[in-house]
Amino acid sequence: MRTLRVAAAVAGLLAASLSFAEDGFGVLPGQPAAETFKFGKFTLVSLRDAQYVVHNDNKIFGADVNADAVAAVLKAAGQPDDRISLSVSALLVRTGSHVVLIDTGLGPKVNGGLMASLKAAGVSPGEVTDVLITHSHGDHIGGLVDADGKLAFPKATVHMTAAEWNFMKDREDAASVAKAIDGHVETCEAGKAVVPGITPVLLAGHTPGHVGYEVVSGSHRLLDIGDLAHSSVVSLQKPEWTMGFDSDSPVAKATRRDTLAKLAKDQELVFSVHFPYPGIGRVKAGGAGYQWVPQAP
Repeated sequence: MRTLRVAAAVAGLLAASLSFAEDGFGVLPGQPAAETFKFGKFTLVSLRDAQYVVHNDNKIFGADVNADAVAAVLKAAGQPDDRISLSVSALLVRTGSHVVLIDTGLGPKVNGGLMASLKAAGVSPGEVTDVLITHSHGDHIGGLVDADGKLAFPKATVHMTAAEWNFMKDREDAASVAKAIDGHVETCEAGKAVVPGITPVLLAGHTPGHVGYEVVSGSHRLLDIGDLAHSSVVSLQKPEWTMGFDSDSPVAKATRRDTLAKLAKDQELVFSVHFPYPGIGRVKAGGAGYQWVPQAP
């Protein structure tokens, strides 16, 4: 019960940070974009939704250190030291038999541009067969509904873990979306394929049922890491620092550390929702932490 209370409080912090842009902070609409990549027998499309900018104020990034320490990391990377800019993207996977969307962005009520990017990819909402949710924070589930609160993908089955679905239904900030998709949700389990070639991978600590999704076609492998890491600079260089959006910080830190180490060793391709668009690349060891190397499949 305590975990759910903490996670709900974290969701509230996230919701507060996802306000409309003000003085360069908050949610900024992104230009529609759809980057397409061949991936074995599959086709991947990175869809731009928006961007949001948060203050370096010791509330979210490096909440257990201080803003000066975060500023030093940002400055060394050639970035402004008073803010952290995050992309919001989604990944479309065409498998041949399924049209799969992994996460749905912010939604039209919060400057989300996913539908315009989907149109740029030549895909209509009615073509999407499956929507896979890494977790139920607003910048991942907002696009499940349209501006009128109706199903954005009327023919799709929505997949998430049972723990995440329960967490979502228990939160006031997610109530309207949960009501809209109720009856269209099928819960899934880590390690069991949702559709052929796409399997949930437990990435514990961010929310009660947070997962990534591993996409496999022949010898090609890619891990959609959900919110394992948010900033391609801070989260990778300092994975041991607290991230304010994580509901169970000690578990999230361990997951982030172990998963980044594995990705750097194996050099598996990664899709990250919040890394600079199009969010596809690899993680490599660098210094005391890791570095992001953008790379097409």
